[in-house]
Amino acid sequence: MLRQVLHRGLRTCFSRLGHFIASHPVFFASAPVLISILLGASFSRYQVEESVEHLLAPQHSLAKIERNLVNSLFPVNRSKHRLYSDLQTPGRYGRVIVTSFQKANMLDQHHTDLILKLHAAVTKIQVPRPGFNYTFAHICILNNDKTCIVDDIVHVLEELKNARATNRTNFAITYPITHLKDGRAVYNGHQLGGVTVHSKDRVKSAEAIQLTYYLQSINSLNDMVAERWESSFCDTVRLFQKSNSKVRMYPYTSSSLREDFQKTSRVSERYLVTSLILVVTMAILCCSMQDCVRSKPWLGLLGLVTISLATLTAAGIINLTGGKYNSTFLGVPFIMLGHGLYGTFEMLSSWRKTREDQHVKERTAAVYADSMLSFSLTTAMYLVTFGIGASPFTNIEAARIFCCNSCIAIFFNYLYVLSFYGSSLVFTGYIENNYQHSIFCRKVPKPEALQEKPAWYRFLLTARFSEDTSEGEEANTYESHLLVCFLKRYYCDWITNTYVKPFVVLFYLIYISFALMGYLQVSEGSDLSNIVATATQTIEYTTAQQKYFSNYSPVIGFYIYESIEYWNTSVQEDVLEYTKGFVRISWFESYLNYLRKLNVSTGLPKKNFTDMLRNSFLKAPQFSHFQEDIIFSKKYNDEVDVVASRMFLVAKTMETNREELYDLLETLRRLSVTSKVKFIVFNPSFVYMDRYASSLGAPLHNSCISALFLLFFSAFLVADSLINIWITLTVVSVEFGVIGFMTLWKVELDCISVLCLIYGINYTIDNCAPLLSTFVLGKDFTRTKWVKNALEVHGVAILQSYLCYIVGLIPLAAVPSNLTCTLFRCLFLIAFVTFFHCFAILPVILTFLPPSKKKRKEKKNPENREEIECVEMVDIDSTRVVDQITTV
Repeated sequence: MLRQVLHRGLRTCFSRLGHFIASHPVFFASAPVLISILLGASFSRYQVEESVEHLLAPQHSLAKIERNLVNSLFPVNRSKHRLYSDLQTPGRYGRVIVTSFQKANMLDQHHTDLILKLHAAVTKIQVPRPGFNYTFAHICILNNDKTCIVDDIVHVLEELKNARATNRTNFAITYPITHLKDGRAVYNGHQLGGVTVHSKDRVKSAEAIQLTYYLQSINSLNDMVAERWESSFCDTVRLFQKSNSKVRMYPYTSSSLREDFQKTSRVSERYLVTSLILVVTMAILCCSMQDCVRSKPWLGLLGLVTISLATLTAAGIINLTGGKYNSTFLGVPFIMLGHGLYGTFEMLSSWRKTREDQHVKERTAAVYADSMLSFSLTTAMYLVTFGIGASPFTNIEAARIFCCNSCIAIFFNYLYVLSFYGSSLVFTGYIENNYQHSIFCRKVPKPEALQEKPAWYRFLLTARFSEDTSEGEEANTYESHLLVCFLKRYYCDWITNTYVKPFVVLFYLIYISFALMGYLQVSEGSDLSNIVATATQTIEYTTAQQKYFSNYSPVIGFYIYESIEYWNTSVQEDVLEYTKGFVRISWFESYLNYLRKLNVSTGLPKKNFTDMLRNSFLKAPQFSHFQEDIIFSKKYNDEVDVVASRMFLVAKTMETNREELYDLLETLRRLSVTSKVKFIVFNPSFVYMDRYASSLGAPLHNSCISALFLLFFSAFLVADSLINIWITLTVVSVEFGVIGFMTLWKVELDCISVLCLIYGINYTIDNCAPLLSTFVLGKDFTRTKWVKNALEVHGVAILQSYLCYIVGLIPLAAVPSNLTCTLFRCLFLIAFVTFFHCFAILPVILTFLPPSKKKRKEKKNPENREEIECVEMVDIDSTRVVDQITTV
């Protein structure tokens, strides 16, 4: 009883609101436009987010803490010969992979000379600045002797060239560790790709070679010069590629990921314009009908204007509050399109149900009372689910900003639908009541006056006047609308046919089977190439790297951050045991073995041992570069202690992928907790992978919980709690299917797909809630009758919004970007699966599942009869007015 009273009270409030807006249409139409212009004007000077790590890496992760610890122990300017995989920070750099179209050996004389020429050309790149030209020598990372540090593979190629020049045959390159003439052992697993070996790791051929050039970025000027050098580096490689067509080069810099991520916005512009044109055309067609008076093409266009004003307002607010634009914002207009269009079409559908002899204010009040309650509840669902995603609980900044922007846009869309679109409905209502043309707004003449006009003129001015409706005809003059006619006369009877139902149930079982098959194969995608435009440096370089350099994992730093007893044999054995199974590319292992043998033979005490440890780096040439991997501290009694040490590891893999690296990271983390030696492991890619799974699922998990909570709470607001049960089951079925088919369509669970799944919860409720509400609240007739009635009342709005949404999504499929590809596939599946449930699954299942519809038979009492006398009065203009006088 309380629910019914509350339900009636809310309907009454919305009815009065509609009457108030209809009384002041000019104000409510102009205010949203002025607000949007004022707030949206600031978006003309928007800023673009430059840091991809800030957007896509988990904000709170152990990997960032570990990176700070590593930076404090081993800063980059201390690491003269340990630039494996950028060590702990990417910084500024330029990379190039050189390979051949014919899979030639890149270590033969021709290709060796070619690569060394490329190296010489890169080192001669100049960045002009006022008064000075910067070269690689000015911005490179310097060695102890003030020379630039380059990849060791360059030294290998130079020694190989000298060996050929002097006809030396004893020079051999081993893989993955080779030795230089100065005695250093260098790791080349990430510099030589597609390697063929023979006789104890000796390299026979290599299909690819990778060169890396590290740059300094210690201040703003240095960083700006390094950024321009990176741009010149890519241009130099492309020019070198044109002059040497038999080789293929893949340049990549520290700025490539950011540039390719933002490139999606630029390549999407003309496709978004095409999408807008298609949506406008479809919206106008969906609101049009043959009757030129009752047709509402302007409302289709104004519905899109309403959505655009809300999106512009949200963009202005985000910009004024210091927010920055990024390519994930491309999904916001499509979220607005799905929610906003359905609300406007539902209002238009309610308008068709009002009586034409009512005043415009009364018709508007009836529209608000009929449609605004469900629209308000679905908007509240959007705000709660995306609001949770915009909260600090969301650990990925891109998802949080996206949800925040969506929340603001949806909130203003709700206000603008109430005000701007409601006022537009009032204006078109006056045009209809005055029998003016819905497009040209001129008075439509009577059919008798059009007899002498051409056929095309009569077609454009076709209208049905009130007095043309005889007593035996239906009073609803909107039956000529194509979609209304299709649903009422054909589809409703077909879908509820007894012979059709078994096929629909069978189709649903097939749907569940394929969805389950895909659901069991869900994979989490943290590959950053999934969010950039296609045919870019990032995609080409990543593809080549996966093809040629996937034998070994990225270099992992193994950092011991405590002063351990290096002279203790058991400690030395523990350290080597923890790194068992990895390829050790540091001299640390050799040195530990050397010290262990020396310690066993001499039994040196701690003080003598550490002194020997320090002196050996200064005297032994084979350990001269290892001093970068040890940190000494001097105590008050001149005793030397080892504060921290490091070694570098790589894992032998069949294919380097994110899942393997994530499992490797978790394994080493667990080992660091239980080990006797305090150590950490780090690689720059760990910043993106650490806690990515939990961070990725958190917005969806929290949104699902908040949606369930809101559905439970709204059970006290709706007239029947069974509505919420059916909505929950429908949402589960749709989300399960979308996740399953999304996986089968090769879409991973990444930031974009998770945001789409959050939207899918709301989109399903948007379309299914009014349908289910009408069915559940229906009384007296059979289930089949109320299924038909629900489809007739709400099916047109669902079908109109679906058609507009789909034609808007189609151009998105052609955008050359992985981000928009994921966006299209997820949104298309959400729309298609929801449409499938609204027009096939629910209409069939509801005909034989609760609630039951028992027809109540009331005894007819001759004493309780209602007599209605209709008096028809005709004025001079032959306008019929019906006055009903009721006597009980």
